Amino acid sequence: MTFLQRLLSALYPQTPTQETPMPTPIKLAIVYYSTYGTNHAMAEAAAEAARQAGAEVRVVKVRETAPQDVVNSQDAWKAQQERTAHVQEATPDDLEWADAILLSSPTRFGGAASQIRAYIDTLGGLWGTGKLANKTFSAMTSAQNPNGGQETTLQTLYVTAMHWGAILVPPGYTDPVIFASGGNPYGASVTADGGHLKDTDIASIQHQARRLVEVTQQLKR
Repeated sequence: MTFLQRLLSALYPQTPTQETPMPTPIKLAIVYYSTYGTNHAMAEAAAEAARQAGAEVRVVKVRETAPQDVVNSQDAWKAQQERTAHVQEATPDDLEWADAILLSSPTRFGGAASQIRAYIDTLGGLWGTGKLANKTFSAMTSAQNPNGGQETTLQTLYVTAMHWGAILVPPGYTDPVIFASGGNPYGASVTADGGHLKDTDIASIQHQARRLVEVTQQLKR
């Protein structure tokens, strides 16, 4: 170092700059049950958007509780089971790992499918030790028709999450895509007609997933 450099250094000392640490990615567990494929497609659409928003994502399916001979009796049900044989089954560990939880369930008589409820019934240990508290939570559903109990399905899933002490993150009317897809403020709700998801449904699902990731990021700062 020259004399001039030493002089300037003494007159104008520089404080070392600290690099801002990279934020830890949000861990999102997407847990779904799907008989014919609608909620599986919804889960995958949500996962794509969440990953694009910077989240680390696990997509897991709950265990099938219907007897195998019943599944085999319906070609579409059996085909969906075979298509998703590679998807890992959900365990309580997936929710303990997660910062954010997104459940997707078909509507059955105004409530979540029994397979989803059976999975929820395995979570008592996590709930009892407070390990589900303060995680963010959102939910999606589908039914054969728009008035098939979709809103009550989402509401009852949110009531369950309230018992956990989770932080609810419904989409509300936070984006015009909610209106375009039917206007359900509680969560994405798809009218399942056996076909592919509509573009408006995908947009609504992906907005909900991004919002869940973004709100969780804000809470973890």
